[in-house]
Amino acid sequence: KEEDFEIIDKKQLPDAAELKNEEKAKPEEARWSAPILSLAKKASENLALSYGSALKSASLVGLVSKPGSSDSPAKTNTRCHTMEERANLMNMMKLSIKILIQSALSLGRTLDSDFPPLQQFFVVLEHCLKHGLKVKKTFIGQNKSFFGPLELVEKLCPEASDIATSVKNLPELKTAVGRGRAWLYLALMQKKLADYLKVLLDHKHLLSEFYEPDALMMEEEGAVIVGLLVGLNVIDANLCLKGEDLDSQVGVIDFSLYLKETQDSDGKQDGGITAVLDQKHYVEELNRHLSCTVADLQNKIDCLEKTNSKLQEELAAATDRIGSLQEEQQQLKQQNELIRERSEKSVEVTKEDTKVELDTYKQSRQGLDEMYSDVWKQLKEEKKIRLELEKELELQIGMKTEMEIAMKLLEKDTHEKQDTLVALRQQLEEVKAINLQMFHKSQNAECSLQQKTEAISSFEGKTNEMMTSMKQMEERLQQAEKARQAAEERCSKMKQELAGKLDSCRQQMAQLDSKCSTLEKELKSEKEQRQTLQKELHQEKDATTLLKTELQQMEGLKKELRKLQDEKQELKKVHEEQEQALQEMGLHLSQSKLKMEDIKEVNKALKGHTWLKDDEATHCKQCKKEFSISRRKHHCRNCGDIFCNTCSSNELALPSYPKPVRVCDNCHTLLLQQCSSNSS
Repeated sequence: KEEDFEIIDKKQLPDAAELKNEEKAKPEEARWSAPILSLAKKASENLALSYGSALKSASLVGLVSKPGSSDSPAKTNTRCHTMEERANLMNMMKLSIKILIQSALSLGRTLDSDFPPLQQFFVVLEHCLKHGLKVKKTFIGQNKSFFGPLELVEKLCPEASDIATSVKNLPELKTAVGRGRAWLYLALMQKKLADYLKVLLDHKHLLSEFYEPDALMMEEEGAVIVGLLVGLNVIDANLCLKGEDLDSQVGVIDFSLYLKETQDSDGKQDGGITAVLDQKHYVEELNRHLSCTVADLQNKIDCLEKTNSKLQEELAAATDRIGSLQEEQQQLKQQNELIRERSEKSVEVTKEDTKVELDTYKQSRQGLDEMYSDVWKQLKEEKKIRLELEKELELQIGMKTEMEIAMKLLEKDTHEKQDTLVALRQQLEEVKAINLQMFHKSQNAECSLQQKTEAISSFEGKTNEMMTSMKQMEERLQQAEKARQAAEERCSKMKQELAGKLDSCRQQMAQLDSKCSTLEKELKSEKEQRQTLQKELHQEKDATTLLKTELQQMEGLKKELRKLQDEKQELKKVHEEQEQALQEMGLHLSQSKLKMEDIKEVNKALKGHTWLKDDEATHCKQCKKEFSISRRKHHCRNCGDIFCNTCSSNELALPSYPKPVRVCDNCHTLLLQQCSSNSS
């Protein structure tokens, strides 16, 4: 196939007039033999050198076919291709370092980031570091960055930790490529770029994780490049990282810096042909790099489209989720309102019930106070009667000698009356205990419902005390029975004297019987009142249990309200976070759309327009004027057509060129319109 290439610098080729003059000066025999011989010599020398170097490198790597080896021709072709790439990159590195040192020494000052040879040096170094990199797959797509091996320098050499921290702290850098470029800038300013790369080459077992085995950094060419980089310690560079867009720079090698004029006037023909061949190789390398960049851009476009579709799906899912959450929030609000209304109603009902119970308790307390006063009066009267009876008994004991005869007759009556007296005393003591219990209950009811249990325990203690007092009374009764037996012995002597007084005693006993009947009636009424009071106590206990259950229900409702409020706050937080995420997703989508448009424009510029040859154009495409010596040809860097100087005097910065380049009038207006629309 025919290979089309463009001559970048025409000054390197000799003019036709010079060639004709040289041919006339030489004899006729030498006219056709001299150029052929020179070309044959140079071709043979170049072939011998290239073949010898290829054989040496192949013998080192193991590419030369040995007898008995069964390597396929495809493998040998790929290995030869990688060897050619390494050789080309090493030669380009040599040229870039040489021109950078010469230009820096000629200037005699510190270099800025805008210095073209320095920019080209970084581009070539980046291509060398990218050669043979392994592709790492992520969930977004394939990632191929040279910043991974550079991060190992921080672990191997602690002096490089300052560079790593300063690169990570730069907020403008968002990609690994930008961080790798910033790392190279800072290492060159510290004059330790060669030292850091030498540390990496000394640990090739770590580099094997990032590079293929036939990569440039894994072969001898990497050590040669590190040795060449030592010469850059002569240069002083002052590179400002702030304000520079290191993430989106396109690394294209400008071969025009490395093309030189031929100085030998004798061998102009040979130099022109070699220059053409070199330019051909350079243009082929340029085309290869451009095809690689186009493929990378297409991969990036595909990845961005995939991420865009994923983000759109996530947006739709997020909007649906937000709608469902809002509906749930409204339902929860309605449930909260219903629960509040129910709780308020229950609280009002409990308040009314407590008021009614307090009123009834006050009324019952008044009745108990009246009953207690009546019982207290009766007790006082009974105490007086008891004192009188004791006095009479003392008189009877003094008059035992007179009552011996009467005691025999009255033994039966006295036994019965003593039993009735014991029963009456027990009933009186029970009435006293009941009155005391009622008194304590009235006092405890004033305090609270909780003290009722304590009052009941105190009542039980008091009943135990009453039992002990009853036992003491029984002991006293036994003592009284003993005294009675002694008195009976004495009464046997006093029966004759007491015969006259029996009538008066019988009358008194009748009175006592009437009093006992009245006391029995009063005891029955008090027992009935006690039963009614016990029933009221049971009712109050039931009411207290109901109130406690209602209080527990209220506490459960309060806890549910708190849980619902916490859930509401959490839902609010989730809603706010999702809104922020949606805003960030919108920003990312807008940025990705802008990047997509820029990449599509670059693809259009690379695919849609063809570079017109100089021979094909004889007239200006816009003004249709014929080209001449005064009216020279100029290419538009956007569309690739040829115009005159007046029709292509504008300059603009394009995505494929780092600096402003020549553009025709039509492309200038179109690009300005696109910039204004993008900015709006």
